[in-house]
Amino acid sequence: MLKTLIIEDDTSFSELLEGFLSRNGHQVKLCAKIATALKTLSEEQFQLLLVDYRLPDGTGLEVLRYLRDKQIGVPVLMMTSFNDVRTAVKSIQLGASDYILKPVNPDELLVAIEGAIAKSKTPKTEVASANYIKGESEQSEKIYQHVDLVAPTEMAVLIQGESGTGKEHIARLLHAKSARSSKPFVAIDCGSLSKELSISELFGHVRGSFTGALSDKKGQFEVAKGGTLFLDEVGNLSYEVQVKLLRALQERVIQPLGATKTVKVDVRIIAATNDDLQNSISNGDFREDLYHRLNQFKIQLPPLRERGNDLKLFIDYFIADANAELNRNVKQLSKEVKEVLFNYDWPGNLRELSNVIKRMVLLSFTETAQLDALPDEMVLAIQQPAPQNYGSDLKVSNEQNERLLIEDALKKTKYNKSKAARLLNIDRKTLYAKMERYQIE
Repeated sequence: MLKTLIIEDDTSFSELLEGFLSRNGHQVKLCAKIATALKTLSEEQFQLLLVDYRLPDGTGLEVLRYLRDKQIGVPVLMMTSFNDVRTAVKSIQLGASDYILKPVNPDELLVAIEGAIAKSKTPKTEVASANYIKGESEQSEKIYQHVDLVAPTEMAVLIQGESGTGKEHIARLLHAKSARSSKPFVAIDCGSLSKELSISELFGHVRGSFTGALSDKKGQFEVAKGGTLFLDEVGNLSYEVQVKLLRALQERVIQPLGATKTVKVDVRIIAATNDDLQNSISNGDFREDLYHRLNQFKIQLPPLRERGNDLKLFIDYFIADANAELNRNVKQLSKEVKEVLFNYDWPGNLRELSNVIKRMVLLSFTETAQLDALPDEMVLAIQQPAPQNYGSDLKVSNEQNERLLIEDALKKTKYNKSKAARLLNIDRKTLYAKMERYQIE
């Protein structure tokens, strides 16, 4: 029996899930609020969590932060409506195994659970990179040329791109093509660690250095000896940890928490972020000297919506992969399905595309995928008429269209507020005020 906690405030829906999962080998417990769930998690151990994104006393992200801070390594599936997909992507950064769209399809749920359990058992040092295919666009060619160029060197590499664009795949590829390929590849999700855990995870600790430190522990700098250390979402490290990391990179030594002696280390650093670290430097949240240490060579990954014909290659790849996994035989897409897939903006990039295609294949019982196999909200988003183009000068546009123009400018500039303000012909202070007024995240 798989002991499962469902955190969901819709009583009818949670009871339906409870009944379905109980019939499929789960021992289920229900919670309707975050406060109750956190108390339950402090008292009991679970093997799986299903968490609704929107809850009466907060969001599911609070549950993920609790698990991170308490070092509870349990697979989590975030359940979200279509409108919350962009925000739900953040849950992946905080340690969720995956997210699924509501209303939840039972067969899709079982596949997602199987994937989450399997993912939780995969060693962090595994070098294989699943669910990724090289594109043929000009952007893809440039990416792989840069990989081939910098991989054999010892240069630190900063990989920048939106969530789901394949940053870890590129990091693993750099390691595989380097002289360190026979040594460990160790990945750390900096976004899922508190300040205290970051220090211990990176540099290790000695017994008794803090409450709960019952034995000495090697940090990942030592675990990755001779190999590659991948710092994912490096922009989330606290300022104190940034100072320690800078010293480690400059002097090639670390000092475990509570230790009196330093330890020599030999690793290559690859970092990744979906933030604009230059803005973080301007805001005082990220050290400029550390940025230059990490950014000896930058690889920028474009979002899926900007990769042209690569989208078709990825769709074909994911269909073949899902056919093999789910024992289906989808060979083609209906005209309506193509229209949706090729016109959607894919905020979750390759990760979201993989999820949507797997769901589509699961719900397709013939060789042709039909429109009803796609999420209804996704279809509706494509069918809505495009907003009228009133130009990009916000000063001469009426108030009715300001929100649309601001959102469009932010999207075009990859959410760089300084560039968006210039595009809209306003100053940054005015842009911030209008974003707050219209509740634009």
